[in-house]
Amino acid sequence: MSARSKARKRALDILFQADVRGEDLPAVLAAEAKRAASEPARVGSWLYARDIVDGVIDNADQIDELIITHARDWKLDRMPAVDRALLRIATWEIVFNSEVPSAVAIDEAVELAKEYSTDGSGSFVHGVLARISRAV
Repeated sequence: MSARSKARKRALDILFQADVRGEDLPAVLAAEAKRAASEPARVGSWLYARDIVDGVIDNADQIDELIITHARDWKLDRMPAVDRALLRIATWEIVFNSEVPSAVAIDEAVELAKEYSTDGSGSFVHGVLARISRAV
């Protein structure tokens, strides 16, 4: 698994934890940063995970608006928490990170959805992200 794939999984863990536990995302990120400092072997994945989570924090309103607009009759609070987190990660990559091709961001999110979410999540995540990618 590439460092960026590991970073996406790590970002997923952070976003999911904050969402499900109702914790402040910057506080969860700070706690993870403290833990990451004691794990130098994982520094490669940590740096990009932090970029992702910081990007989601900084652009939360725009990211969520894109997801809501392109989710077609799905409200954010009705989506599985894993799907919400993955959509936020990939939307940030598609819109705000020109180093990652949209197809890669979509594929990575779909694979994580298939592994960690519901049976229909892979196709749902793919559909929403494809619409976002075409729109931006």
